[in-house]
Amino acid sequence: MAGSPPSRLPFPRSSRLKRPGEFARAKAEGRRLVIGCLIANVLPRPPGHTSRLGVVTSKKIGGAVVRSRARRLLRECFRLHQRELARPVDLVLVARPSIAGKKLADVELDLMRVLRQARLDLVGQ
Repeated sequence: MAGSPPSRLPFPRSSRLKRPGEFARAKAEGRRLVIGCLIANVLPRPPGHTSRLGVVTSKKIGGAVVRSRARRLLRECFRLHQRELARPVDLVLVARPSIAGKKLADVELDLMRVLRQARLDLVGQ
């Protein structure tokens, strides 16, 4: 196996919104977009910071197993594309009931549409 190993795409705790105030600020001051199986609140951050993600799943989308899967799907989509964002943001993703039963590729398409509409066009595209 020649070549260098692929670069890792970590998603450390510092890349997550954790406090209720952080979620509330993104909702109050950010731009709200509704596309497909998710609602996104996008709040730009100062240059030099990293993008952060917060995920909200309510009981409306299903039981604990369905909610956990929705959270995993949303976090994984963000993890895969976090380095490609044009500028840093606080992003709060709210799962809609239609996320139940979706595959990763479907959720990823919806997230990419949100990022494009929020003018966070990916670097290199």
